[in-house]
Amino acid sequence: MISILLKEINSFLNSMIAYIVIGLFLTGMGLFMWVFPDTSVLEYGFADMDTLFSIAPFIFMFLIPAITMRTFAEEKKGGTMELLFTKPLTDWDIILGKYLAGLTLVVLSILPTFIYYYSIRALGNPENNIDTAGVIGSYLGLFLLGAVFTAIGIFTSSLNENQITAFIIAVFLCYLFHSGFTALASVNVWGTWSDIISQFGIDYHYQSISKGLVDSRDLLYFGSVIMVTLSATHLVLSSRNW
Repeated sequence: MISILLKEINSFLNSMIAYIVIGLFLTGMGLFMWVFPDTSVLEYGFADMDTLFSIAPFIFMFLIPAITMRTFAEEKKGGTMELLFTKPLTDWDIILGKYLAGLTLVVLSILPTFIYYYSIRALGNPENNIDTAGVIGSYLGLFLLGAVFTAIGIFTSSLNENQITAFIIAVFLCYLFHSGFTALASVNVWGTWSDIISQFGIDYHYQSISKGLVDSRDLLYFGSVIMVTLSATHLVLSSRNW
């Protein structure tokens, strides 16, 4: 697994995709946080990072599939999948190695935004007037959301050799898991079931963690979605229908 992880990270860093993705994320978040008047912290007047944590999931919805779309699709198209499976590696070694490599890029995208926290804390009046517990919870929620999106991207890339198709399917599934269930629950036909339906979506648990109260049920949800999605990827690869 470590060999696959290092190979994938090296592949990302030797291409432009990692730098483009991280650059686009940081540029977009910087514009929303500090420049655009409708979302700027300077215009808002409150020492919080709600702009970052409300917009970042939607940016990740497109950027993470762009990272992961090549993981298996490129191997299939290039005919190197057969060679990969001849090595002394299990299917899970390959899946987890590629998954952790994608997740590493997500973490590298998030880390530079810590400077926003220190900037807002310094600009607060009084200084340090920021809900640190809420920020920590929100960062944890953003990491877990990125982990789910990465798992979804890995899964869709395993389905076929067309990277664009993998990207489109991943974006759709990321939206479905993030906002789809919330939108479905808002339809006024479910009655008491609406709250249960909304709990199937990422946004419900993401918002819960963002309050700074880490509930084991939220962690169980994210862990379960990741494991189910990676298990589906394993099922696709073990079928060898490519």
